[in-house]
Amino acid sequence: MAIVGWIALLIPAAIFLLLGFRYMVRGTPVRRIRAASRSAEAPQIDDRHFPPTMELLTRLDLLPGHRAEIFTCGDDTYPRLWEDLRGAQRSITVQMYYANPGEVTDTIQRILIDRARAGVKVLFLRDAFGAGALPKEYLEAMTDAGVEVGNFRPIEWYALEKAYARSHIRVVTVDARVGYTGGFGLDDKWLGDGRTDGHWRDTTVRFEGPAVSELQATFAAGWADATGQLITGETFFALDRFVRGDDADDDGVAGDGDEGIRAGVLHAAPTIGSTVAERFLALTIGGACERLWITNAYFVPDLDFVALLIHAEERGTDVRVLVPGSHGDSRTVRYASQETYGPLLRGGVRIFEYQPTMHHAKTLVADSLFAGIGTMNFDNRSMSFNDESMFVAYDRDLNARLAKVFEEDLAYAREITLEEWEHRPLLERMATRCCYALRRVL
Repeated sequence: MAIVGWIALLIPAAIFLLLGFRYMVRGTPVRRIRAASRSAEAPQIDDRHFPPTMELLTRLDLLPGHRAEIFTCGDDTYPRLWEDLRGAQRSITVQMYYANPGEVTDTIQRILIDRARAGVKVLFLRDAFGAGALPKEYLEAMTDAGVEVGNFRPIEWYALEKAYARSHIRVVTVDARVGYTGGFGLDDKWLGDGRTDGHWRDTTVRFEGPAVSELQATFAAGWADATGQLITGETFFALDRFVRGDDADDDGVAGDGDEGIRAGVLHAAPTIGSTVAERFLALTIGGACERLWITNAYFVPDLDFVALLIHAEERGTDVRVLVPGSHGDSRTVRYASQETYGPLLRGGVRIFEYQPTMHHAKTLVADSLFAGIGTMNFDNRSMSFNDESMFVAYDRDLNARLAKVFEEDLAYAREITLEEWEHRPLLERMATRCCYALRRVL
């Protein structure tokens, strides 16, 4: 009877452990792209069918009426951000995955407190894992001044199934008219010029137009998860312009015959099976025919995406990947990334490592029309487990501006050759292979 009792206990435990392990190492299922004919692939980016295909398969809305500014370092990002926040009259929402005490967090705290005391509705949502270093006193000072603070998925033993899925999103909205997203966080390492050791290089986009309400919707999902409150109304959403797609408004974002940038915000959320993030990247890779320039801080593609990138190069696409060099903040991720260099280099993909400092940006430039700036890394965690936000534009001008940023970064990068990769020391070969074996959980 004792044996039967032990079996009765061990079988459920084994099933639980197996299911938990399978959940934690799951990937995404897309291996290739096809149309009705097995020889047909994704529509090319300059094809009129590409935008609706992307919209249908990722729930992205590419609407006209946007203006956008691109910032490449803290010296550019924070002064503009502080100016916008100080000018808020109705509402501010902030969602940050990463935050640490310092000058940046002190500055935003002072601004949010001042605006809350002036009657502005201020909501501040921090990820309990990435922004867990913010002390209790810091948050209490804001709540005492009228700022509403949410804590996204605290790490608790009875809710461990939620702890693995984080919100990696960055959101700042001001008066439902101005939005910010990108790789930046609230930490002093993002201060500086992005070209000096210790001054992280990152890409942030500030934009106006209907996509601000889409960005706000990503915030609303996280806020509801953390607080149980679903925010609505014109205080938080520019509903008229978002619904009608107006090409004229009192702030002059677009008008006088100028439709502005056609853009939207992609909200990639985790699910079992194929994810929005996976489909977005696969369609972009499959549609690129001229160039596909990827900048990514944590570039650890699964084998299927390695094959997709190589296939793009075989079609004649100029595929380049820019990743952090020796200043990367995770040696494990860097080793895992380097394990993919060999097959990519053999397939004609060019790989560059940024030299001056940590390069934390997540951007892509596809042909001369499509571009994205946001929080999504090229790894399994972003594709399978994290909430991510991307400002996506179908626009020649923004594409050209982001391409220029990429080319400027290459002046500070070192190209990796296949010969160099093949002659790595034995210990480094072993390290890269072992770390890549862990790619699903990095």
